[in-house]
Formats: sequence, C-alpha cells, structure tokens
Amino acid sequence: MSCVRTGAERLAADPSLAGGARLGLITNPTGVLPDLTPTLDALLASGLRLTALFGPEHGMRGTAQAAGSEGDTVDEKTGLAVYDTHKIEGEALDRVVAASGVDTLVFDIADVGTRFYTYIWTMYDLLASAARLGLRFVVLDRPNPLGGTVEEGPPLDPAFATFVGRFPLPVRHGRTAGELAGLFGFDVDLRVVEMEGWRRDMTYAETGLPWVMPSVNMPTLDTVLVYPGTGLFEGTNFSEGRGTTRPFELVGAPYADERFAPALAALDLPGVRFRETWFTPTFHKHAGTPVRGVQLHVHDRTAFRPVLTGLSMLHVARTLYPDDLRWQGPDLFMDHLWGSDTLTRCLEAGADPRDLCPPPGRPEGRLLYT
Repeated sequence: MSCVRTGAERLAADPSLAGGARLGLITNPTGVLPDLTPTLDALLASGLRLTALFGPEHGMRGTAQAAGSEGDTVDEKTGLAVYDTHKIEGEALDRVVAASGVDTLVFDIADVGTRFYTYIWTMYDLLASAARLGLRFVVLDRPNPLGGTVEEGPPLDPAFATFVGRFPLPVRHGRTAGELAGLFGFDVDLRVVEMEGWRRDMTYAETGLPWVMPSVNMPTLDTVLVYPGTGLFEGTNFSEGRGTTRPFELVGAPYADERFAPALAALDLPGVRFRETWFTPTFHKHAGTPVRGVQLHVHDRTAFRPVLTGLSMLHVARTLYPDDLRWQGPDLFMDHLWGSDTLTRCLEAGADPRDLCPPPGRPEGRLLYT
C-alpha cells in the first residue's frame, strides 16, 4: 500500500484543487493512481470537465520510440481530442493550445530526474504557452525516482538550450516536476497539487507506488538509476543498449575489446560494478551486429554517482579507442546532452572529463518537500 499520496490522487479526491472550467490533461501511461486507475478516468469520475488531452514525446499512449510521437488523434474511450505537442513550441504551440479551447492545463507525467529527459521540457513549453495565453497551469506532483537529496553535474549553458534542456539545471537535478515548475519562474497562474508523505531521501520502492515505465527504453528503476550517466553515450557511436532488454545498463561497441571492462573495474567507482558482456541490438545503433561491452550493476544506490560514472566510462572509451569513438546525432548531440561543449572539447583534448563534474550538491531554492 502506498504511503505517498500523489497530486493526481489528491485532485481526484478533491476536484476544487484544480479550478478552471475546461481542463486539458497532459499525460501518458505514467499518469495513474496507486491502484493503476488512469488519472484521466479518475478525474472524469470525480466530475472534473476534461475537454482535451495532450501527448508528449513517445505519445500519450507511450507507443513511439525516442524522438517520435503519435500525432493528433482521438481517445477512443472518451472521444476527447488528443493534441500532439512533441517538437512544437512558441507560437505554433500557442495555436495548438488555443485551438483546444481549454482554460486550464493539468500536467500529470512522471519524470526520471535527468535534465535531458524531455517530459519536463514539455511542461516548460506548455507553461510558457499558458503564460502567453493567460491560462491556469496545474502540476499534479509525483516523486523524483532518483530521490531529492542529490544534484550532480554542471548546469546547462543557456547558449546550448534545446528540447533536451531549456533551463540551467544540473544533469541530475534532484527536484520534482512541481518544484521545477516554480523554479522556471513563468508569470502564470501556477498551482502545484503537492504530494503527501513524500520525503526527499525516499527511494522509489519506499513510496509504495507502482512503477510504470515512462517510455519504451526506460523499463525499470535500474534503468532510471544509470541513465544520467550512460545516457551521454547517445551522443556517440557506442551503443547505449537500445534494442536490448536492458537499455542504458548495457553499453558497448563493435570495436570495444578485452581491455574495456577491466579498465572500468580498475577505477573502483562508488556503488557500481562492471560485468563484461556481449549483446546484439535488434534496432538503433549496430542493429544486428554483436558488440562487446559492459553491463552496469549498481550495488549501493546511495553511494552511486551516475554522472561521474558516465564521464569515467567516456574517458576510458576515448582513451582506449581514440580512432573509433565518434560523436553522433544532430548538431553534435553530445553538446546538447551535456549542456555545453566542454565535454566534447575535453575528450578531444585527451583530458579527464571527470574534472568537469563538481562534487554532488543538495538541491536548493524553491523546494516543496523536506
């Protein structure tokens, strides 16, 4: 049984917490109550008037792969229009929101605590639209599955702002969506329906809430734990394990050899061990090609530092395979993931990128929970 009441559960019990006459729900499969009732169903049953739905990257139903969405559609159960917001911003997004006819936007999507995961930037862009259009914005708060006691990595350089980072947060930001909505500072009628019972030092298992995978390549809490570090490999020609059942826990390349795993083990990084493995991705990078690499096994979640681990792995890969490791993706995607060009410049110079990572800190500022 859950010891945490989410914002969605509280709003379903007390519809007055939202206000508004015509509500638009921004959600995906993570928008559920503790008994797995979809937030959409629960809010309709409570008497709230939902008049439109909005989907993020991967779509409202969560069927699309990375950088994809499901397009505009109609929800077959409710008959409500579903508006696709992915890759739409500014005036174009304003037109979508205005066409929906809502006076209040309600956000209920679980985040994974990493700056380059896009759901918080969907919230950011829709907050900006709400501010320009004079709409109310309601965040139904949920736990940060990485907890709320640690932030790790440097803040994003605004010159490198994209849809994988629009605000100067560290890579592991240590905040909830409700806290981030306040931190972003839009001039908007913002209401956060806060959780009850959540503490910053809680593991996700301690919340008692069910785990619903937030996207197709984020299947487990183990994936979430390593993602702030191994997600950086998306900007390289190393496979980050997409096309396997353990994305982001498996990392490898066709050119990796017997030196890779021992070199990582020799670093004695806190809270993690590396097991040499081979895998064949079924899609994405190196699809159909056996690759050699490692699986990360986190044995101490409190000590583990995912960003430090990811930087260490990149340093080893660049040191061992300087002629093979390449940057990959649009517009030097690594710079967008890292939030500046300091990491690629450091690696290209043969320097140790771990020097770019300040000691972990505790989130500060507009915090809603202790």
